[in-house]
Amino acid sequence: MPVRTQSPPGERRPLSSILALRRDPLGYLEGLAARYGDIATIQVGSYRLFFLNHPDLIHEALATRDASLVKGRILDQARDVFGQGLLTSEGDFHRKQRRLIQPAFHRRRIEAYADAMAADAAAAAARWRHGETVDVATEMMRLTLRIVARCLFSVDVEDDEAREVGGALDALMAAFSTTVLGSGFIRKLPLPAFRRARRGVKTLDALVYRMIAERRRTGGGGGEDLLSLLMAAREEGEGSGMDDRQVRDEVLTLFLAGHETTANALAWSWFLLANHPEAEASFHAEIDSVLGDRLPGAADLPSLPYNRKVFTESMRLYPPAWAISRRAAEPLTLGGYPVAAGSGVLASQWVMHRDPRYFEDPLAFRPERWTEEFESRLPKLAYFPFGGGPRTCIGMGFARMEGVLLLATLGRRWRMRLVPGQRIEPSPRITLRPKNGIRVTLERRG
Repeated sequence: MPVRTQSPPGERRPLSSILALRRDPLGYLEGLAARYGDIATIQVGSYRLFFLNHPDLIHEALATRDASLVKGRILDQARDVFGQGLLTSEGDFHRKQRRLIQPAFHRRRIEAYADAMAADAAAAAARWRHGETVDVATEMMRLTLRIVARCLFSVDVEDDEAREVGGALDALMAAFSTTVLGSGFIRKLPLPAFRRARRGVKTLDALVYRMIAERRRTGGGGGEDLLSLLMAAREEGEGSGMDDRQVRDEVLTLFLAGHETTANALAWSWFLLANHPEAEASFHAEIDSVLGDRLPGAADLPSLPYNRKVFTESMRLYPPAWAISRRAAEPLTLGGYPVAAGSGVLASQWVMHRDPRYFEDPLAFRPERWTEEFESRLPKLAYFPFGGGPRTCIGMGFARMEGVLLLATLGRRWRMRLVPGQRIEPSPRITLRPKNGIRVTLERRG
């Protein structure tokens, strides 16, 4: 591809771009795609940002040119919380840590978590009452928090702890949202949001360091969960492993990212099923046919294709990770355009997943679109809820299995009816949460 000397078309109004991104980031990025097509530039203050809106360009950035691009400004801020965990670390150190952690996410190991996932979901369903009104987004957060604690760390998180951790995470998300286009100086201001965020970090640290200390007292590694693996991990040829701080960074990253994103995907799945009775009927029919009166297990996953399609389609329309940002560590070209060192690169799952070039009737909830033929024709990274390239989410298999098992387990006994009159809309922070939750009335099946 010939290298162009000029920048792509785009927005040249720094202040208005900042205001538009703060006010409505999803709508602003949709507008960029509509006005400029596959690639555009945005001037955000003094920061030049390249917005990519084509699968080939996204693949070029996340896979082909991965070595030239580092994490973007948003995740620079996340280092205040996650330290040098997998989400935020770079280069050789990131590759080393990923090699150490990868065995915990091998297929056979994560399938061993299936029964515990289903059991925790069944326990949650048993506490519900017919006719009760709940916020299903909050319910999914509590459930996935309990599951990730049990499966990855062999720890029971009690309801009070779950509420405390949930509150801490809410405070962190609010602080990230406030500073998403700001500088490190802003985060040091004595604003209430940042004070709450700092208290949230202390709450999360207390929980994680307690888990590490308890495991040290009982002999450290040797178990089958992720915490044991992290504490026992050694790089070949090296005698020392991770210190408590590095274990903390990895635990916190996987603990919070693991439950936050799956919980959001599940909440949006229940919202979509409640809005589409025909899809909901097919969903329940498959569960009844395959499971009858028993809980699902890993062996049932191939027999629950419609459940998988529901979860897949939900992450298409409401991707928990709604955008990915990178920053050029050196000069490079993308799509034939020169990208200066220090420039930002942005791709949006929200925009790409709703592109009519790749998804017929893109705003419709159609789980049945996900046939083998359709998936084989779909360009690589036209659909990328877990990212792409070498930094594809390490917990992708865990999250997909968890999503299908929880939908099937809860769907055996319950259907959800949306409470009338509420306004349900996405809130694009670090993840795509429902802004005011999703209130449903629970209806017992059969």
